[in-house]
Amino acid sequence: MSLSPQAIAELRDAIAVMGADAARVLARHFRKLDSYEKKGAIDLVTVADKESEAVVLAAIHERFPDHAILAEESGSGGASGSDYLWVIDPLDGTTNFAHGMPNFGASLAVTHRGVVVAGGVFAPALGDTYLAGRGLGATRNGERLRVSSIDRFDEALIVTGFPYDRATHAAWLTDMLGRFLTRSQGLLRLGSAALDLAYVAAGNLEGFYESNLHAWDMAAGSLLVEEAGGRMSTYTGEPFSIFTDNMLASNGVLHEAMRAVLAEAPWEDEKRRAQA
Repeated sequence: MSLSPQAIAELRDAIAVMGADAARVLARHFRKLDSYEKKGAIDLVTVADKESEAVVLAAIHERFPDHAILAEESGSGGASGSDYLWVIDPLDGTTNFAHGMPNFGASLAVTHRGVVVAGGVFAPALGDTYLAGRGLGATRNGERLRVSSIDRFDEALIVTGFPYDRATHAAWLTDMLGRFLTRSQGLLRLGSAALDLAYVAAGNLEGFYESNLHAWDMAAGSLLVEEAGGRMSTYTGEPFSIFTDNMLASNGVLHEAMRAVLAEAPWEDEKRRAQA
């Protein structure tokens, strides 16, 4: 049974409140960090990540105690077996945040029976709030979003990102950078997948590709793209899932052109090579 528009709107509105609280935590710590920790060689975590997540989790436990949770810092929790799963990244773009760069935000989404039905991305340093509900559209600061209509690759602004195991895939990553750089109007790396997706939804960028992301990086942003009229898929054009290991987002018009570039050096071949 699918959710009613009213039920989806209620979840979206709950996300708006929780995300605003998380954004206030991030804003309070921005450019005031004394230190940060490392979860991996280049994977950082700060007090802001932890406090932002704690605020959101407390709100979910209070308002939706029968829902399951998947959060970046604390993992799985809540009510196991629920039809609802909250997918939380309390601070996407932690490296940017730790260096005082403003391209970061909190990403909150909820799925119902595996489908993302509501989400939001909150970027306090940029003053932007992105919200979406399935079938209800997507907004930035209350204004309706629509993907761009650019249909020429050489007029497209593309963004990508680098996975934490980038050293393992350095040759493939730099190969793709060259392919997209020479065919597009410009190629960016901004350091926050959630915001990269939001920018595609807003029509600021025409496309975004990245591999080895996590569900919390993509859940809210993917719904923004879809509700703004864009397209989501894997590199090979398979249906998108927040649990896939590669993702292609576009304004729809340029999707097949981007997919053709990615097909020139297949990701599956690269993964087999790296594992050999």
